[in-house]
Amino acid sequence: MEEMLIQKIACNADDMIESIKAIVRIPSVKSEPLPQMPYGKAIHEALIAVLALAQEMGFETENVDGHMGIVKYGEGKDYIGIIGHLDVVEAGDGWKHAPFGAEEEKGRIYGRGILDNKGAILSCLYALYAIKQLHITLQHPIWILFGTDEESGFHDLQYYLRKHQPPIMGFTPDCKYPVVYGERGRCTLQVSADPAHYDAFCTFVNAYLQQDNGMGKCFDLEIEDQEFGKMQLSRGKLHREGEKLCVAFTFAYPFGIDAETIMRQVRSFLPDGLMMQCLINWKPVRFAKDGFLCRTLQSAYEKITGADGTPVTTSGGTYAKLMPHIVPFGPSFPGQKGIAHLPDEWMDKEDLIKNAMIYGISMLRLGSEGTYEE
Repeated sequence: MEEMLIQKIACNADDMIESIKAIVRIPSVKSEPLPQMPYGKAIHEALIAVLALAQEMGFETENVDGHMGIVKYGEGKDYIGIIGHLDVVEAGDGWKHAPFGAEEEKGRIYGRGILDNKGAILSCLYALYAIKQLHITLQHPIWILFGTDEESGFHDLQYYLRKHQPPIMGFTPDCKYPVVYGERGRCTLQVSADPAHYDAFCTFVNAYLQQDNGMGKCFDLEIEDQEFGKMQLSRGKLHREGEKLCVAFTFAYPFGIDAETIMRQVRSFLPDGLMMQCLINWKPVRFAKDGFLCRTLQSAYEKITGADGTPVTTSGGTYAKLMPHIVPFGPSFPGQKGIAHLPDEWMDKEDLIKNAMIYGISMLRLGSEGTYEE
């Protein structure tokens, strides 16, 4: 059955590529909310287009009040969840190819969102379509969730979880291969000052944030974890909020420390008169490397690629921070770094097809939960 599934995905490859290009051409950057369009018109257009495509394939779909779309296959409540997103960051400058042109050159497709995350989540849709075409019955239903606010704070997923229970297990195709069993925590702090304390604010920024080595050394937070590596510190741009000067900075932190400890340590370095608040804190995520979920995804990756699929960790942040029971899994292959959010974001057609095959085998095995044998 798995070989038949792989062949069916290959047969659908041309249609999949054209569908991905069509969705990439929609400039789904967040904009002002409108009725039934909580993240703006363009994101809503992308969501409606994907749900229409799924309906043409014969799937049951659900529009969760414009916050998220669901494509469903199979019966039952205990579903396997696959979650990606259709919203993208702004194109920015420096492109050689049209940011929303989905231009193809030598087997490579360029466009904002082709990797992060439209190409990946649509390859999941076509993988599930192949399962449907083969009339495969699974023990657990599979739901593909199309998010619309991943790039701006996960408000879509927070809304979804007020309406639906989380999956029993699953993955988000919005990171890298092999399967990621652990994500660092992410804590964003903002320091601000009123006009009376501008000098102290500038002294703080120059003495600490601008001099830091990117690992928290300036705050005595240079921490290293055997699994997750070293603490990472990144600084945002200086900005104003009314009369206040502000700077936000983010710690990507490993296990062994928490946001409260980080805040307490940073606060001890603040000059008098400066204020600090925590804007975001997502706790670290870690799954058992030898558990059923990671083992199943590892075996699917190894079957299609022939490469070592030993689970890894990441310093990035995905829907796994908020959605229970899911791990990051693909779509970037080892060595593919510095692509998302940059000019000329790209993905190779060959890799899109390979992703669909990996995800198809993964869905088949997860949906069967051990009852399926090759």
